Amino acid sequence: MAKKTTDQDLNLKDEARHGKQVNQKVKPYIVLQYLLKMTDDEHTQTATEICAYLQECGISAERRSIYRDIEEINKVSLMLEENCTIFEAEEMLLDDEDDELKLVVYNKTKKGFYVRQRHFDLNDIRLLAESIYSSKFLTESQTQRLVDVACEFVSEYQAEKIRHNVFLTDRVKTNNKSVLNNISIINEAMSKEIEGEKHLPEKISFKYLKYTIDNVGNQVERRQGAKYVVSPYQLLINDGNYYLLAFDDYAQDIRTYRVDRMKGVSFTGEPREGKEVFDKIDLHTYTQRVFSMFGGEQKRVTLRFINPLLDTVVDRFGKEGVIYRKEDDTHFSVTAKVEISDQFYGWLLGFGKKVKVLAPDDVKDKFVAYMDKIREMY
Repeated sequence: MAKKTTDQDLNLKDEARHGKQVNQKVKPYIVLQYLLKMTDDEHTQTATEICAYLQECGISAERRSIYRDIEEINKVSLMLEENCTIFEAEEMLLDDEDDELKLVVYNKTKKGFYVRQRHFDLNDIRLLAESIYSSKFLTESQTQRLVDVACEFVSEYQAEKIRHNVFLTDRVKTNNKSVLNNISIINEAMSKEIEGEKHLPEKISFKYLKYTIDNVGNQVERRQGAKYVVSPYQLLINDGNYYLLAFDDYAQDIRTYRVDRMKGVSFTGEPREGKEVFDKIDLHTYTQRVFSMFGGEQKRVTLRFINPLLDTVVDRFGKEGVIYRKEDDTHFSVTAKVEISDQFYGWLLGFGKKVKVLAPDDVKDKFVAYMDKIREMY
């Protein structure tokens, strides 16, 4: 039986008779979408590669036509950005000797095109994706779908880094510039590829900060300013803070560091160590052990700790609405809102004689009753 001829078949035959190439009007749009997906500052596509992709889409193209398409893309992009006419945009591009106004730029070193200007910076999309990941009210499928939407604004290579560079354990809310810079350096130190070149993951060095009871508002350098040298393996996010999971050369074990307490993070050029130790860690079990959350009736409580526990206490209670006071040469007190529960009392027990509940009396009594219940078991 003869195949039925459709209107589309007739149109294609008509275009062929008149020497027209099919779907040429949509070619610049497809070229732009392809470049948005496959290129960034570190990854380019040649005109030949673009032609090959168009061929896969069923659109014929010559290398010279790709250059014309990109010129049109740059004109339209600039016209929309500057709210001017297409002719004004063309004149501006003619005067643009340094290619500062172009959306699609040719990289002479890598001999290919890439999309340089985007509506969003890579760090913007990274923060957006991390915020989505850390939202407890979203299901896994909803989270992945929304992250995929956010990653459409960067290249596939950048999207892959965003999806895999951070292991999230809880909510994150930060736009601290130094933290982002630290994270960027740590990510590069852990990367196996930088700017298209193979990279051997390396150690980093930094100074680590701590609080002192004499001035809780400012941090000072630990170890009298001596640098820490560690092998970074994983970034963790918990309770609004970034943490680095790294192998400590001195301790020969995995340690956790607050990224916002790192100062002067830099590369060392030394190969990373401790892979065998890191590979034995189950991240989910580790984070449950390191990070704990507890809830209950909220009350204002005063606790007395020994001085070496100040960093731990500040990490737990923060500084906003919290009162820190020097009690004597070896102790300090903290007054803060606390969610009273068995988990809270268990947290206190972990410090043994290093902590004492000073007020209020009913919390002290309940803590004593909690310990009595435990003693009854033995």
